[in-house]
Amino acid sequence: MKAIVHESKTGMKGLSCREVKTPQPKRGEVRVSLKAAGLNHRDLFVLKRHQPTDPPLIIGSDGAGVVDAVGEGVTDVKIGDEVVINPGLGWKETSDAPPKEFEILGLPDDGTFAEQVIIPAGNVVQKPEHLSWEEAGVLSLAALTAYRVLFTRARIQADMKVLIPGIGSGVATFLLQFAKAVGATVYVTSRSSEKCKMALELGADKAIDSHEDWDQALVGEKVDLLIECVGAATFDKSLQQVRPGGTVVTFGASAGDEVKLNLRQFFYGQFNLLGSTMGSAEEYQQMLEFINKHQIKPVVDHVYSLNDFQQAFERLESASQIGKIAFRI
Repeated sequence: MKAIVHESKTGMKGLSCREVKTPQPKRGEVRVSLKAAGLNHRDLFVLKRHQPTDPPLIIGSDGAGVVDAVGEGVTDVKIGDEVVINPGLGWKETSDAPPKEFEILGLPDDGTFAEQVIIPAGNVVQKPEHLSWEEAGVLSLAALTAYRVLFTRARIQADMKVLIPGIGSGVATFLLQFAKAVGATVYVTSRSSEKCKMALELGADKAIDSHEDWDQALVGEKVDLLIECVGAATFDKSLQQVRPGGTVVTFGASAGDEVKLNLRQFFYGQFNLLGSTMGSAEEYQQMLEFINKHQIKPVVDHVYSLNDFQQAFERLESASQIGKIAFRI
């Protein structure tokens, strides 16, 4: 089978699209013949974490396709089932934090940028009927991350005002759609006028140029909930827009891991600071029920073939995309 493999060199120089041996499912596993797969920023991190001395690795976490083989003992999944893949391994029930054994598909296990992938039977779920294969293929990691941020951690309510700096990523576009689906007021920021326009089309109540004075843009209005994934570049500026007693949830740090925090300002402001990452299988099911109920679809930016992986990764690395980038397989 054809697959995107990382080996021999660190970073994108170690990537190639080549033929590999077709895997066979073991007890409790299924094999999915993939129709589409989705890129995530995690894939860029994997290219740095996976070392040249490690065995070759098929990367990729998101995917959707048709079950074409089942291992011994599998009874709830059958050949021919159209499924999406939950890439979170070893996190079944919702909990305060993931268990120690939690892993994400695509490192250390082979992932979804291939014609076929092996996955535990419990990690495949019926594909939402309203989604195309490309939409289903890019869904899981970003949508699950957004769902846990909003519903498990922030406990979003319809009367909340929400600020999402740096709109444009897959998770951010899901955050916007999910928050609007429950009736919240949502403000977003971006340096890109194109991304601001897209956000307004998705239902954002206001889209602010990141270079503007945010206080002026919001007319002094403060928000109940700030969802931060940019990191050092925006954290202080973002925090100034939160009302006393408001909540900050962070799940990423694309512009730097470390921030300076004025503790006196923070505790006088009675702010709540929460971290979040991915989610459990239980939350995954709840997320799928939510998108089915509200007929939510991922924003698909570009679709590439596996052979065009270089272009796909370059677009992801440059943060040029609006929404998700997909591979059609």
